[in-house]
Amino acid sequence: MRIDVLTLFPEMFDGVFGASILGKARDKGIVSLQAVNFRNYANNKHNTVDDYPYGGGGGMVLKAEPVFSAVEDLLGGSSGGAVESQAAESKPPRIILMCPQGEPFSQRKAEELAREERLIFICGHYEGYDERIREHLVTDELSIGDYVLTGGELPAMVMIDSVVRLLPGVLGNESSAVTDSYSTGLLEYPHYTRPASFRGWDVPEVLISGHHRNIDAWRREQSLQRTLQRRPDLLETAELTEKERKWLRERKSQAADPESFS
Repeated sequence: MRIDVLTLFPEMFDGVFGASILGKARDKGIVSLQAVNFRNYANNKHNTVDDYPYGGGGGMVLKAEPVFSAVEDLLGGSSGGAVESQAAESKPPRIILMCPQGEPFSQRKAEELAREERLIFICGHYEGYDERIREHLVTDELSIGDYVLTGGELPAMVMIDSVVRLLPGVLGNESSAVTDSYSTGLLEYPHYTRPASFRGWDVPEVLISGHHRNIDAWRREQSLQRTLQRRPDLLETAELTEKERKWLRERKSQAADPESFS
């Protein structure tokens, strides 16, 4: 996979792209990561990439020209437009706008993007983007939450980390990404490690029993219980058996107090 990030602050990505899982994935050649300063594509002597909004109002708006030019250059195109330049790609890239108005980012979206060959993230600043960037350039608008940040760099880092860890060969244990919270539609079950007893708190016996079928059943039940307590909204779309749905109905009818669940 190739990932390019258009940003006014490429230095913010130096540590992220070179460390931990992302750094290892890049060293293995699994992913190519690049941060590009789209100020270099400004078409004026002062290299300005923003201007006052038509119609007045506070703040500055990112201009369309430098963003379009940067994307077209990355795609090997010309001023003829990004659509034409994409024709040379074996598969058109997903061009993703970081925006608080965008679709909420989720594990399902990460899994979807992990199947792509190339991603281009656009990180904004100031008051917003020229609307023509949304209308004629990007394929996706994504947000990591209902709040506003100074720029799109931090959301882009979050999304890139979430996507890259799903690529084959990135994680040492391939099952890790499969059992993560949200990957199954549920929150992940509790984890324990040595010692088996710590300050009088013991690891559940089933986990040290060696009986893998019982362990799997316990973990599934714990995922259901934890999701019911903390994120019941996820249960509406999770893939559940009829037996699990019955179990959940019984739990809901027992009590609304989380302390009643054991």
